[in-house]
Parts: sequence; structure tokens; C-alpha cells
Amino acid sequence: MASSYGSYFWNKRKLLIFKKKIMKNNRFKILLATAILISMGCKKYLDYQPQGYLSASDLSSPTAVDGLATASYAGIANDWWDAPITSMWEYGSVRGGDAYKGGGDIGDQQQMDKYEQFYLVNSSNNGAGDFGFPGTWIRAYSAISRCNTALRALNNLTDAQFPKRTTRIGEMHFLRGHMYFLLKVMFRNIPWFDETATNDQIIKTANSMSNDSLWQKIEGDFQTAVMDLPTTQPGEPGRANQFSAKAYLAKALLYHAYTQDDAYNVTGIDAAKLTQVVTLTNDVINSGNYALNSDFAFNFLDGHDNSPESVFAIQYSINDGTQIGGRLNMSTSLNYFAGAPQYGCCAFHIPSQDLVNAFGTSSTGLPLFDTYNNVILNDASLTTSGAFVDPRIDHTVGIQGHPFKYNAAIPYDHSWERLAGVYGGFGTMKELQLATCGCFKKLGPFYGTSVNMDIIRYDDVLLMQAEAQIQLNNPMAALPLINQVRARAANISPLVKKLDGTNPSNYNIDVYKPGVNIPVWDQPTAFKALQWERRLEFAMESPRFFDLVRWGVAAETLNGYFAIEKTRHSFLSSAHFTKNQHEYFPIPQEQITFTNGLYTQNRGY
Repeated sequence: MASSYGSYFWNKRKLLIFKKKIMKNNRFKILLATAILISMGCKKYLDYQPQGYLSASDLSSPTAVDGLATASYAGIANDWWDAPITSMWEYGSVRGGDAYKGGGDIGDQQQMDKYEQFYLVNSSNNGAGDFGFPGTWIRAYSAISRCNTALRALNNLTDAQFPKRTTRIGEMHFLRGHMYFLLKVMFRNIPWFDETATNDQIIKTANSMSNDSLWQKIEGDFQTAVMDLPTTQPGEPGRANQFSAKAYLAKALLYHAYTQDDAYNVTGIDAAKLTQVVTLTNDVINSGNYALNSDFAFNFLDGHDNSPESVFAIQYSINDGTQIGGRLNMSTSLNYFAGAPQYGCCAFHIPSQDLVNAFGTSSTGLPLFDTYNNVILNDASLTTSGAFVDPRIDHTVGIQGHPFKYNAAIPYDHSWERLAGVYGGFGTMKELQLATCGCFKKLGPFYGTSVNMDIIRYDDVLLMQAEAQIQLNNPMAALPLINQVRARAANISPLVKKLDGTNPSNYNIDVYKPGVNIPVWDQPTAFKALQWERRLEFAMESPRFFDLVRWGVAAETLNGYFAIEKTRHSFLSSAHFTKNQHEYFPIPQEQITFTNGLYTQNRGY
């Protein structure tokens, strides 16, 4: 049933006419021509001209060209749970050890089981077409094609004809950079082309560009966006601005700074790139435009879209007349509980025991770096008088008897779990919304919401700079940045409290105080603290796997995770991460076939 419904709604989204909401507070209409699915980015579709197709040459008016740019924003959100390009939970959280796949059984969406256990034997047995990572490839390149089409049209206008032309050009480079970044961290060796390439040239473009050159191309998009974009776009918070471009450029440079050889081994750290990261993130921090939300919960609740913490977010809407249900986020629609009130499907993305244990803290309020997995945190120990834990656990994990999604009247219950004997024990929470929320919509057996999805938050900006400072051997410069994030976590949200006003867990968290609660704050200690802070702050949000790969510790971390988790869950008995292979997905076999072998397959596949 999942497959048929997914195909039905994906086909609906492939309609050639739709509207895209750029901002929550200032909705505007788009011309019919702006909603077209412009020349599909997958090679498979290069010669296909959909009904209603218009090329850039058909569009000469500034209004129509502006519509093409708007449609490019829609392109970066055109996904579904079966092949996401927004939430990377199945690619980053499940593969990173933060979560189990979940679902009805091991074979339910079996491609995810392959991702989780890393038995991607070859590239032809991991899903195809619109499913799994091959579908993500297609959708990402479709979004890139929209950006390129819009850029070609924008380049044919003058600033006199269209005063916002330069700004829109900057936006298209930003969106294109975002899509290429996603493809880069997933597949590493990808074909890159811009708006100057013809279809014939694209067909002949191999995926042989060097690792450094690819990163430079992606960084070039963000650099252009920095130059072309204004510092703010008043009344249009959904549009990229100069500071969101600087933040994303910093992110790309941070990844690029960890140099890799052709076998994916991290061979060094580029100090010059890290210095750029510090400069760029300082610009964002000192802009005064962004701040941590006072309550961590606001990052995951309706009514707080485009908050001061949101540096760039994908904008969603509900019942706006654009398509079935509106422009909803459906990438996490499998993750609602099977037995919970007003839900019914499908219980995917279940927090792992390892992740739950990672929220444990010491008597001094710091992470249990080396001993966190020695004791299992469970219903009995996750109580007001139980084990010490980081408060972020109750924002992230559904725990028996604890308020679900900040509603004390709806405590999480094991009866909601679909396959308790295999995946049970806990539930996911950050990406879910209550069924009573005006943002919530049921579509067939699945669920969508209109709550924005942040691509970059201010907490990420702080931790990016902290990481760069640590790797530049300036650990003291990183200390206040990490402590800002921890201090916010220590500000206990009233939204997590039980009906009687008490905390559901025994919270104990403190900032790092060298010489007081931690002996020293040198480079190795600071880097370990940074790694933990990223895991706890962004738990179940997908960065975990990609962090492990860029740090060069994926193999030892994940095989260490499997060694212990296999004793807890028999379904992981064959799980194993193969170094120098599983850091990246294979190039989809159908893409190699469609290009007559032009693309080179990744190592080991």
C-alpha cells in the first residue's frame, strides 16, 4: 500500500502547474508558466518534453522569469518519503546510528534496511527509479535544472528590465549550490554542469571531476550568492539572503577542509579553509539578524517558522490550493506512530538505544564521553528521580509516560509502537506534529505538515565556527560558542513538563568549566566535546552520518556501534560498515546505463 500511495501522490506532484509559497506572511501568485517542471535533470529525461513545457526562450517578460525563479524554490522541496531531498533521516540518522529504520518488519521498505546495515552489495539492488537514493538523484538534478533554466532566462534580461535580476541570480546560485552540496555528500563523484551547458554537453558530462574541483564549483555558487544577495529580504523570509549564503559557504568549506584521498581517507585539514569558515560565521553572528531561540522546542513547533534561529528554511504551506493538501512536507510522513491517537502509520525512524544512552550525563552535568553505553537507559531509569540526562532527550525521543510533542495530556505509550519486539522502546518526535495542529494533514495513509524545515540554523553556525576554531588549535575561542548551545539546552522548557508541573526526566546539564567540571580544555578535549554537542543538538535531524564521514571516523564509530547493538537487536546481526566503500552511496546503476557507461561507479560497488 505504501508504494501505491507514494506513486499516486508523486504523480500528482509532477503536474506541470502549481504555485509555490515563498513566505508565510506574504503569499503571491505565480504565472502559469512558472510552475512547469523544467527539463528534468536526470539524463533519462533529457530528451523528454513534458506537456505544457516552456523553455527559457519562451519567457521574455520579467514577471514570467521571476516566476521561473520562484519555481526553483519549489524544486528544492519537491520530494516524498520514498526519495527525499529535504529531510535526510534515512540517509543520515539511520545510517549514522542515531536511529533504527523501523516500520512493519525488516522487509518493509527494504532499501532502508540495506542502508542501515550497509549491505549495498552492488548498485542494482538498492531501489531504482523514483525510490531510494536513485530517486533522490533524479529529484536533485531536476531541481538543479530548474535553477539553470531560471539563470538562462535571467541572463537574457537587463537590470533595467528587471531591477531584482541580480538578486534572483544570487538566489538561483544559492539553491543550485544547496542541491549540489546534497548530492556531493551522498555520492561524492557527481556530474556538474551549469546554465551555460547545452543538453548535448550535459549528456557528455562525466562524473570524473576531482574532489577538490567539485567542492570549488559548489563553493563558487555560494560565493556568487554572497556577492549578489542583499543582507535581508524584508517581507520575504523564505528567500535566501547574503547571510544565509555566507553560512552555507562556511558549511561547504568546513566539509572541504577535511581533505580526502581517492579511497575516502581523511588525509589532512586545510587551515586556510577553516580560517574562511571563521570569517564567514563571524559575519553571520555579528550581523545581529540571528539568535538562538530562548526555547529549544521552538525549532520543532508550528507557529515559530522563520524564527531568529532560522538562517535558511524550506517553506511549506497547507490547503493553499496549489496541489493536494498544499505544499506540505511529506519527507517524514512515514514516521508517525502506528497506534497513536489520530495516526495509524507507519512507525519509521526509531531512536536507537545508543542515541538514547548518549543523552546520559555525569554528576557534573557533562556527557559520559567514554562510558555512556555502559548502562541502558529505559523506562525505569528515565524518570524524575532516575539517571541524569541532558534535557534535549525529551525534545527528541518519545519515552513511556513522558509528554508527547509538548502536550502533557498525551503521554507517549508503548502501545503506539508498530513492531515493539524489533524496533520498539522509543519513538521519534522532532519532525512530528500533533494531529490537532492546524499544520497537520492526512493524505491517504501518510501525514504531512506545513511546518518549515530548517536547512541551516543559528546553532549550526555557532558549532561550525567552534569546530573551525578547535581544528585551528584555538580551543578557548570555541568554548563560549559550545557553551552558548549548552546553556540554551539547560534552560528547561516549560513545554516538556508533565501535567503536575514536574520534569519527566532527571535533568542535569552544565556548561564546560575547565578546571572545575572538566580537567583541561585542550584541542583533543574540545574536539570531543564538539562532536558530542553536534550529536545531541541535531539528534534525529540527519547530520550524524555525514559528520562521521567528513571527520574520517565513520568505520570505527559505526562498527563499534554495531558491535554493541547486535547484542541488543538481532536484526543487526549482519550489519557491517566497509571502510573505503560505504562512506558514499553507489552511483545509481540506471544512470550509468542511461549514459552508456559514461559515469564511473564509486569504489566497491
